[in-house]
Amino acid sequence: MNQKSASLSSLALQKFKKNFWGVFSLGYIILGGLIAIFAYLVAPDNTKNANQMHVSIHSQSPGFEVQLLTIPGVATEEQSFLDKTFFGIRSQDTELPIAGFRVTNEALYIKEYMPNGLSEIEKVFTPEMLGVTSNFKESAQALISTKKFVLGTDKYGRDLLSRILVGMRISFFIGFIAVFISLLIGINLGAIAGYYGGKIDAAIMWIINITWSIPTLLLVIAITLALGKGFWQVFIAVGLTMWVEVARVVRGQVISVKEKQYITAARALGYKDFRIIFKHILPNIMAPVIVISAANFAAAILIESGLSFLGIGAQPPMPSWGAMIKDHYSYIILGKPYLAVIPGLAIMSLVLSFMLIGNALRDALDVKAN
Repeated sequence: MNQKSASLSSLALQKFKKNFWGVFSLGYIILGGLIAIFAYLVAPDNTKNANQMHVSIHSQSPGFEVQLLTIPGVATEEQSFLDKTFFGIRSQDTELPIAGFRVTNEALYIKEYMPNGLSEIEKVFTPEMLGVTSNFKESAQALISTKKFVLGTDKYGRDLLSRILVGMRISFFIGFIAVFISLLIGINLGAIAGYYGGKIDAAIMWIINITWSIPTLLLVIAITLALGKGFWQVFIAVGLTMWVEVARVVRGQVISVKEKQYITAARALGYKDFRIIFKHILPNIMAPVIVISAANFAAAILIESGLSFLGIGAQPPMPSWGAMIKDHYSYIILGKPYLAVIPGLAIMSLVLSFMLIGNALRDALDVKAN
């Protein structure tokens, strides 16, 4: 049986490799996952939540460049490398967009950037204001840099590319945690219902049907309001609404498999029900569960985006693609549709990748086709 199983796995892998869109989607998902994990290493704005605001340069077009004066803030406690990598830099520095500057040995004179080009009034920064104690001229010039916003800035003047990259983390995490919760509940309840049948099956199916009858978005909103608004609450709420389909599929598969000869042989050998379910039945019915998990991952991303759009998902200043669309959808008619279109395309591309990889897995794991 092991040789046959290995042969089927090899055939499924070979068939999956021949599916261009499946392989392409897998590569895109892996790349997106790496970006989600190490977002702060690749994002231009690596402050916590990519929340460095520059109000005077709000909603600028992609490719916009400007000079920035970095005004040092109050020093915070030292962060470890891992803390900076996974949670961003807790910076108290202020970045001030400027249209021009001149520096002497006594002070730094700058003209603030204005959207309409009017920047006649000079501001003066003394060594004490910039925290510079020696070599003021060189130190002041070192505080000025030129920054390019590849995707432009949002309505608060934050780097849109950085917000997109850090926001990818939420979409991936919501998918993984929601799918994990749905598999944990769905596989166990479905397996118990399908294996034992009778009143146990009737009771579990009653719970499944009740949960199934409630609209998913409404149930998520109810759970979110009960648990409170926040990051982890949304994850749990989405996961608790996605186990029903998994349970129904697992139940049907267990009912069809539990009468097979190898299961009858396992009972005759005196194996306990727990071992039969988790050692002999579930490993042989995981193909449809894997396909459903890919679809549920995509659905979780869409649900989280919808909740954030409604204002009950991830809360500001945490970047979320749904919240970014909510903040900028009015800009579609103001001549700057990219502010809403870019996060929308990010959602679409990630969801499409999971749907394509789900279709590829379905074809590859189809035993009859193999």
